[in-house]
Amino acid sequence: MGDDELPALFSPLSAHPAVLLACSGGPDSTALMELAARWARLAPAAPALFAATVDHGLRAAAAEEAQIVAAQARRLAIPHAILNWGGPRITGSIQTRARAARYALLVAHARQVGAQAIVTAHTLDDQAETILMRLARGSGLAGLSGMRASTRREGVMLLRPLLAIPKVRLIATLEASRVGFVSDPSNANPAFTRVRLRTLMPQLAGEGLDAAGLSRFGRRVARAEAALDQATDRALADLAPEPWPAAGPIRIARAAFFTLPEEIALRMLLRLVDAVGDEGPVELAKLERLLAALIAAQADGRSVCATLAGARIQLAPRRLEVARALPRRARRMGNSA
Repeated sequence: MGDDELPALFSPLSAHPAVLLACSGGPDSTALMELAARWARLAPAAPALFAATVDHGLRAAAAEEAQIVAAQARRLAIPHAILNWGGPRITGSIQTRARAARYALLVAHARQVGAQAIVTAHTLDDQAETILMRLARGSGLAGLSGMRASTRREGVMLLRPLLAIPKVRLIATLEASRVGFVSDPSNANPAFTRVRLRTLMPQLAGEGLDAAGLSRFGRRVARAEAALDQATDRALADLAPEPWPAAGPIRIARAAFFTLPEEIALRMLLRLVDAVGDEGPVELAKLERLLAALIAAQADGRSVCATLAGARIQLAPRRLEVARALPRRARRMGNSA
């Protein structure tokens, strides 16, 4: 990649006095560190760069790979730290739990060094695989939009400047500069869903569904998602203006609720349940079943009451009401009485 391409890629980093580069030693993150260092030497207002490598303790070779990254960072004059996972041994859904452990360590280290953002090396290929994975799992539009170039996690920004860059370009950049990188065997392990989908990508590309096409689809979904969110904001402002009581009840006129397009009604329900419920994130499939039950009750002129994610949703003759549900134990005792 030429120096003329770097400002467009890395200018978002300039909004922060210091950033932490997440580097595993693979080709993507190795290229990230090389390119970020090259950009920082040329940019007039580049942030201070720090780097970190997480050793999850899952592979014996990981410690040696972390030392390889440390040597690369020294060559580039970037302060580097090896972050060792000291929590319980990572088992079960290994990739998901390892990702959670990795971000926990990176966020803590970013705060320690005074970095306001963590920079990861997710590429166009990663974006395409993520969209396919979420499609297979039945994700809604928010998930199908893929990874965003910037998000916030525990008060720290996550920046992904390479989302539009194919992995092959990064590898070619490293080869042209004669910079080596390591290979994680788990990236070829078919036990993981992402790896299995990765092996399908050449066949999908042959049918016109390549990484660029999937990423374009994600951008279009993101536009639709933003428009629907804005429409939901307006509907809530009209029918249930904030501030809302912490535990509810939040009341909406029954007739007005059922004039909304189904997608907006679904999103409004999600917002209200999230606002007053206390049992974690709402599952989309369960939310869809709830809305279907409400629509059926409206058609029959019935009242209905249900609970979801710690919220009680009651369709009364004149209103829809969402409030904090009783604790599960109290609900069970009431049902057994």
